Amino acid sequence: MSTQSQTNVTIGLGFLERVILSTLTTLPCCVFFFINGTMLFTLRSKLVFRETSRYTLLCNLLFSDTMQMALGQILYLLSSCRIMVSYPFCGLLVMFANLTNEISPLTLVVMSLERYVAVCYPLRHATIITIRNTAVAIIVVWAFCSLNVLIRVLLLLDFPFSDLDSLQMKELCSSLLMFLTPMSDIYDKAYTCFLFTSAGIAVISSYIGVVIAARSASTDKASARKARNTLLLHLVQLGLSLSSTINNPLLLAISKTVSRVVFARMQNFLYVCFFILPRCLSSLIYGLRDQTIRPILVYYLCCRLTLSPQPKLRPKIHGVN
Repeated sequence: MSTQSQTNVTIGLGFLERVILSTLTTLPCCVFFFINGTMLFTLRSKLVFRETSRYTLLCNLLFSDTMQMALGQILYLLSSCRIMVSYPFCGLLVMFANLTNEISPLTLVVMSLERYVAVCYPLRHATIITIRNTAVAIIVVWAFCSLNVLIRVLLLLDFPFSDLDSLQMKELCSSLLMFLTPMSDIYDKAYTCFLFTSAGIAVISSYIGVVIAARSASTDKASARKARNTLLLHLVQLGLSLSSTINNPLLLAISKTVSRVVFARMQNFLYVCFFILPRCLSSLIYGLRDQTIRPILVYYLCCRLTLSPQPKLRPKIHGVN
């Protein structure tokens, strides 16, 4: 899970090295917090973005990625500083981290379906993909993920919390808090497999549909080609989200072959690769690739220091930038 905190990530490392590693992970997060925050502000600052479904979905994707990155870094710093927290506080952090982690793949599925409709049913796109329907889709995504988190919480009721001396944790806060019972672990594996299998099938099917439609003489070739490239990016993003699920098995294999210090350093490296970088790519992919967003994003990133006026925005409902 990308919500897996780096439990005992710095055991075996000296104080100075812990400080350096914490700094090296926190600085990139701060940079991308600024970029993602600017991107979110950009998407909400212009009417054309607020009234276009794919930009509304992108805003939801960026919001969930930013929240996930923030919660993951909080868990990392708690572990790095070796701060023990209470079970309720840790559970709250882990619960929201699990929630935001699952929003991204489902949002990518909805974005892929939107591109499929835009290419394969261009005449019906405006009536099917409306702002109202997009808002309903986003609500359904959040409700589905919230239900999953609620089920995880209910599975914890079997754990004998009453036998604990106090609510203060004696170990570092970790998403393992959600897997205190064997049933919780089984449910997590089954749900993760179902989520990413279903999401992968949906994105791949959308891609195949667009490729088939691109061969039709009645289809806008340029629009189909851009949609195909966008769906490939969605598939890459989904793969990056999936990569975090192999973190624990990979660490388990590494721990049997290397020393404790090397293992702690590998944990930090994998944390950056699997947890930080995937959450930073959305703003770069869409912010720099989309010709409508790019000039406005650069304008705000440069703190509005520009000599040329902002370009006029014209919504492109069926095209993909």
